[in-house]
Amino acid sequence: MKYNFQELLVYAIIASKKAGDAIIEVYNADFTVEKKSDNSPLTIADKRAHRVIEETVRKQYPEIPFLSEEGRDIPYEERKQWKYLWLVDPLDGTKEFIKRNGEFTVNIALVEDHRPVLGVIYVPVKDTFYFGIKGTGSYRTDRVGNLCAVDDSAEGFDSASFFKNLIAQSIKLPTEIDNTENEIRVVGSRSHMNKETEEYIHALERKFKKVVVVQAGSSLKICLIAESLADVYPRFAPTMEWDTAAGQIIAEGAGCIIQNTNTRQPLEYNKQDLYNSWFIVEKVRST
Repeated sequence: MKYNFQELLVYAIIASKKAGDAIIEVYNADFTVEKKSDNSPLTIADKRAHRVIEETVRKQYPEIPFLSEEGRDIPYEERKQWKYLWLVDPLDGTKEFIKRNGEFTVNIALVEDHRPVLGVIYVPVKDTFYFGIKGTGSYRTDRVGNLCAVDDSAEGFDSASFFKNLIAQSIKLPTEIDNTENEIRVVGSRSHMNKETEEYIHALERKFKKVVVVQAGSSLKICLIAESLADVYPRFAPTMEWDTAAGQIIAEGAGCIIQNTNTRQPLEYNKQDLYNSWFIVEKVRST
């Protein structure tokens, strides 16, 4: 079955907005922090966002499988049959959420044959969306509140008009940012700077006159590359598929590359092992 990716993107946008609203309710109140089996943090915001997203997209597309960080325990024997799946991180950057620094996101991607074909990254604190569709390109918008204040399940809901209005009020990526030839801007994690990353940065310092380290949390690191606000993001630490799928299609739609450091191929999804390899996201630099 072939899908209308523009229509699916509309529902992913609406789902991410609903999830973001649920997250902000918790963010602005007192909340407790649990520990998952891998000792990573979990809050009620993660759980609520997962539920809202799944309910929204399954209502419209019940036949498309749903794989989320908060619902990851699906056997590979079942998953490997899937041609399409929603790949979701309901709250990417839970550590940043707990710190209340605003650098957390909602990530929703649609994967077809192991590659993302559409993706949404929503920043609830800023009410900012990044989104991309294979063959269409990638965009950023800060003004979707009124569009999302709709009943997407109502009879007569016009997803085509929603998409048209969405594009009309969005900025196509990458944005044009001047950068000197002998300067390179490297994205570093607020929570995961390690020895390998530091060595990579030192190697760049021997090549470029000036190296600027730009810090960010969650999938915002990939968005910085897509926007041309940074040039390269090396990730030499563990990540999961739902951390990167939406960001990958957004980066690719903005003319960037994201690839496995060993194979130099794009990352693939719905693998038996849901951990990503080490990877690098790069803006294609003019020669």
